[in-house]
Amino acid sequence: MNPDDAGPRLLRLFEGHRLTPAQRRIAHCLVQHAAEAAFLSSVEVAELAGVSQPSVTRFAMALGFDGYPALRRQLRELGLPETGVPGAPGARADERAGDTAPNEHQRAVLAEIANLQRLAGTLADPKPVAAAARLLAASRPLPILGLRAAAAQAAGFAYFAAKVHPDVRLLDEGGSMLADRIERAASAGASALLCFALPRYPAELTGALAVARDVGLSVVTVADSAFAPAAALSDLVLAAAVGTSLVFDTACGPMMLGRVLLEAMCDEIPGAEGRLEAFEVSAAAREIFVE
Repeated sequence: MNPDDAGPRLLRLFEGHRLTPAQRRIAHCLVQHAAEAAFLSSVEVAELAGVSQPSVTRFAMALGFDGYPALRRQLRELGLPETGVPGAPGARADERAGDTAPNEHQRAVLAEIANLQRLAGTLADPKPVAAAARLLAASRPLPILGLRAAAAQAAGFAYFAAKVHPDVRLLDEGGSMLADRIERAASAGASALLCFALPRYPAELTGALAVARDVGLSVVTVADSAFAPAAALSDLVLAAAVGTSLVFDTACGPMMLGRVLLEAMCDEIPGAEGRLEAFEVSAAAREIFVE
């Protein structure tokens, strides 16, 4: 086998599986130590990855193997060479000089670009985004929900939406008061709720959406998949994949989709342009930004 194929072959073995952050660390560790991966014990892998030995076993089972020994047999069947890692002892001089295939960080970026390209393809049909924008633009107030990993996306959307929408309410914390805040938004006149749902999905997110449905709110969800748990409780789902090549998910796709949705909302919100202009005048007078 070509030594340059070692890392990519391992990556293909791991692709398509939803792995936890700890499990991704194990996957990255095996790629980085491709030269000896097929000969490492579960204890040795755990030490290299900085995780527990049971985590290595769970990792193997997440890939569909009965346990780590079965995974190791599969690694041996791949025929990984001792020169499988660019820059490792025995690697070719031109590899060490930088004449190599993309490294794992570059591959992560390229995978994210591929996600954005797929998103661009889905946006060829503007009707779903336009329908979602109409629902959200008409809601007064507009609650925006995002918990845990999705909290940053919800906060970013709410920050910019507040510049054009007269009443935005960010719901980025769970707990017993979350249902209260959703009910208060509905009592104040809200007709729709925007939800950001990204893995790993908090259990209380579906509970919050159930409350939203119970009080009569239409739910628009931006998720990483049309089959996310929140989809069953949503009236409209807009999907954009997250990147899974690094230890933690990257959410460039959902963020971009959120901005596209906000752009469409600007066309639906009366007086949006005037609010933007008023903010710019106020910001200049208060010297908020350093030019």
